[in-house]
Amino acid sequence: MNLSPQWVAFLADYAIEAIHWSAVGPANATDQVLMDYARDLGMIVLTHDLDFSAILAATNGCKPSVVQLRFGNLIPESAVAWLVAVLRQTAAELDAGALVTLDRRRPRIRILPLRQINE
Repeated sequence: MNLSPQWVAFLADYAIEAIHWSAVGPANATDQVLMDYARDLGMIVLTHDLDFSAILAATNGCKPSVVQLRFGNLIPESAVAWLVAVLRQTAAELDAGALVTLDRRRPRIRILPLRQINE
């Protein structure tokens, strides 16, 4: 819910199927409900919200994969080509289960389940 539904059409231009939560679930659904939905349908969560990575860490979750957009301009026109390139570059990791964080410097990939640094 924290990204514009416009992302769906922009991703479709690159032959990437996407749905916005507002088209399938209630606006007041918890993040865990959204995560369960994505996991059950084999989807990837695209978000600007850090709560989804926190859920993965707290639950030791292996799925769904999460892609976090961590840069200021979240307008699809300005970032969709870069996002698509990263999605394609990290496809194997996302299929297996990963947290991919995109900021303006570079993508960071963490394989799921997330482990504590001292483990």
